[in-house]
Amino acid sequence: PRVDPYGFERPGDFDYAAYEEFFSTYLVILTRRAIKWSKLLKGSGRVQKSPTVKRYVRKGVPLEHRARVWMALSGAQAQMDQNPGYYQRLLQGEGDPGLEDAVSTDLNRTFPDNVRFRDSAQPSLQKALFNVLVAFGRHNRGVGYCQGMNFIAGYLILVTRDEEESFWLLDALVGRILPDYYGPGMLGLKTDQEVLGDLVRAKLPAVGALLDRHGVLWALLVSRWFICLFVDVLPVETVLRIWDCLFNEGSKIIFRVALTLIKQHQALILEATSVPDICDRFKQITRGSFVMECHTFMQKIFSEPGSLSMAAVARLRERHRAQLLAQG
Repeated sequence: PRVDPYGFERPGDFDYAAYEEFFSTYLVILTRRAIKWSKLLKGSGRVQKSPTVKRYVRKGVPLEHRARVWMALSGAQAQMDQNPGYYQRLLQGEGDPGLEDAVSTDLNRTFPDNVRFRDSAQPSLQKALFNVLVAFGRHNRGVGYCQGMNFIAGYLILVTRDEEESFWLLDALVGRILPDYYGPGMLGLKTDQEVLGDLVRAKLPAVGALLDRHGVLWALLVSRWFICLFVDVLPVETVLRIWDCLFNEGSKIIFRVALTLIKQHQALILEATSVPDICDRFKQITRGSFVMECHTFMQKIFSEPGSLSMAAVARLRERHRAQLLAQG
């Protein structure tokens, strides 16, 4: 089919043969995981963080359970339960023309290659996307709306098929899971790009040295990875597997993914001889069979980068945050 299960049109150069080969084995894994998840979720039992759940999540959450699992593990479900009717009240709230214009402007730019987000779709998901983003902007005035959030909210809507759940998941991501990625100064985002630079220098010194030698800013290479949480960077199925872990384990998953992409393609990156060349290779490493085979890819992100403690990440964050604030 020209359109994937999520409504995205496949590009002209899509490698159907490689995909079929991967998917036939992946389907077996999915079926096995689905049976295990169904047992785990039997009855109305709440999903709670535990070593078993962590292991299950790392191996992938079946699509039919994804919304429920994300809602539970991210704390979004608890927030939604404690605030009945809040989302509807936000939508009926005081208008803010600046916010609504900013959101409207980005609607047509969000997934032009997805048939469900087109004006002509019946129903078009653009309306849901508009509502979720405007409600969020009214709910979190410190952040409001900024570019990149449209891609994240769009994926949440595709998975949950529910506006209110998408709103609370967006709130979990922006408010709790990602430290200060969005909003006026994007301080958390800038901090984490520098933290990645440090981690690369420590774990993949040759790549770190190459980038430092050419004076390449990490922001130039990876800001999209962080802002869009790999949406539109990696294949859909892979992004959703990354998000499974992100909702459960938090933002250090982003570093694991980034380090794995760089480590896997270290030789290719090291052949680069100029800044444009480096940028081009950083685009190349997000394509191809390595990232498409999401199951192996997810196993790699937990083995390849080696140990990565939250405490170590927190220390690096503190240092870079202080430096960025000092630069003002």
